[in-house]
Amino acid sequence: MQKLNLTQEWDKTFAQSSLVDHTKVTFDNSYGFTLAADLYKPKDLGGKLPAIAVAGPYGAVKEQSSGLYAQTMAEKGYLTLAFDPSFTGESSGSPRNTTSPEINTEDYSAAIDYLVSRSDVDEDKLAIIGICGWGGMALSAAYADPRIKVTVASTTANLNAEAGQNRSQTLQYIAAQRTAVAKGVKAATMLSVPEEIDDETPQPLKDFYHYYRNPERGYHPRSINSGIAVSPIATRGFVHFSMFDYIGEIENAVLMVHGENAVTYPAGKALFEQLTGDNKEFYTVPNAIHTDLYDQVDKIPFAKIDEFIKRHLSD
Repeated sequence: MQKLNLTQEWDKTFAQSSLVDHTKVTFDNSYGFTLAADLYKPKDLGGKLPAIAVAGPYGAVKEQSSGLYAQTMAEKGYLTLAFDPSFTGESSGSPRNTTSPEINTEDYSAAIDYLVSRSDVDEDKLAIIGICGWGGMALSAAYADPRIKVTVASTTANLNAEAGQNRSQTLQYIAAQRTAVAKGVKAATMLSVPEEIDDETPQPLKDFYHYYRNPERGYHPRSINSGIAVSPIATRGFVHFSMFDYIGEIENAVLMVHGENAVTYPAGKALFEQLTGDNKEFYTVPNAIHTDLYDQVDKIPFAKIDEFIKRHLSD
């Protein structure tokens, strides 16, 4: 296990709950990367608890939405783990601030490995939550790891579809970037969320800006989407490899949650229609946009998520 330099003070984008204990922990995945995580445990609850691993959104860190989800679910009686995926935040992995469909799917299984190693976790009652792009990653993990009994995908974005727009042109651009880097030219970088917006900025980018760039809401210095430039080369995995070829074979329960007015709603609904079985449910949040389900606690349906997980963990 690599030694990580973990921040010990509370540096989340949400207030700390008095109902749960919070601890920083680390664990390894099968690729040799060490992941950093926040563990939330309900106070005054003993014995073996049901457990949930949480990650996302794409380009975010555990101090943002995933931590809010994890802490809130811990208040409802779960032991929860919000983790930084490989290459991101306080977790190890190089090159920094990149992603991989395979490795990040493995990150969920590594989180499950950590949870089952704990004496205070009921290894027969394990769930995962994925937010935004990590909602799709959670579906990939749900098929890959049958230890996961319940999966919740919130405001899911289809990274394969987004990265694959103008697929041939995208691959040609990435190839040209790789050639340039091989010849010693510094790779081009891009920001996932603009530094400034105006009247001409598309509404979805405005929504991301108002979350990730706003210090009063979701800004965090370790978050890619809050201002860290990344190389387009990093997107090739999502252009070339599909995470969703086998999601129709997921046997365990899946709840997909989406805002009615989210730009990602059609893509999320299309993924849901690939699922099979009577233990799958799509829940629409009225009048909610994509980023509402990042941090708007009056719109995130935590009661529904809790009910669904408890019902299916008891099956």
